[in-house]
Amino acid sequence: MSSIGYEDVTAAAGRIAGDVRPVTLAPADPGAFGPGEGWFAYEFTQHTGSFKARGAANFLAAHRAAGTLPEAGVVIASGGNAGLACAWAAARHGVRATVFVPETAPPVKVARLRRLGADVRQAGTEYATALEASREHVARTGALASHAYDDPLIAAGAGTLLEEIRAALPGLDTVVVAVGGGGLFSGVAVAAHRHGVRVVAVEPENCRALNAAIEAGRVVDVPVDSVAADSLGARRATGMALEWARRSRAVSLLVPDEAILAARRALWDDRRLAVEHGTAAAFAALRSGAYRPAPGERVCVVVCGANTDPSDLVRPGE
Repeated sequence: MSSIGYEDVTAAAGRIAGDVRPVTLAPADPGAFGPGEGWFAYEFTQHTGSFKARGAANFLAAHRAAGTLPEAGVVIASGGNAGLACAWAAARHGVRATVFVPETAPPVKVARLRRLGADVRQAGTEYATALEASREHVARTGALASHAYDDPLIAAGAGTLLEEIRAALPGLDTVVVAVGGGGLFSGVAVAAHRHGVRVVAVEPENCRALNAAIEAGRVVDVPVDSVAADSLGARRATGMALEWARRSRAVSLLVPDEAILAARRALWDDRRLAVEHGTAAAFAALRSGAYRPAPGERVCVVVCGANTDPSDLVRPGE
């Protein structure tokens, strides 16, 4: 099992400095997080609209430095966001990117992938099918395989987000993140553990890969059935995520789709943020009361992606 340590996060920060956008923080309204002091990390303003740019930038930069970028380019399977980030980072390095996505991937993400110059291949209706197709492509072509979340370089790049949040919020107690396969969670948990910050890992009730792994004591396959499945629909979490859930003593929470929908609507109504359903899952944990901060607890919710069609958020007359 591949894993990472804090030194990998700091190395990633050095590689991607100047290539990614520093995270923007915004205070929550008084009382929005109960008795806690709340903040939002607007990581959806990152290149390509999600935190994934951090991992992709680190992955490509590390392989460029090592001389391991083949002429066949890089290939990745993705629900959309990781593919966008890979295509963006590959273009910056002058490398061809082939991206496999499920046929159910949001059209807005597929269209943007093509605008970034990626060769888009659609396969199956779930991420797992697209992943298998990408592996066959690697075997045929010799392209460099990237992964949406199960790669130490990808996870370490994502962990740089926590370093920036903590630098901007001294005394941070808790960070709340949505979890799919566990790349963002793993990187954030590594850095958070180093600094004594609690990590709250939030998943939809019917996309509970990390939660099920913690419960079983090992990585297991889970059903994928949620409004947030396009970005959080991994069938299994990584061994790396399970390791760091244990080591960091992360709080693992589940939220129903109804709470995710309500949180997404609230972010639009109150802040005019049009985010993905998966992104809204993190805020749903606080808004629904699944996570209740202690008085004075300094909490930051990661708003991690906004590659979505906002038309269902706009009411007639707005």
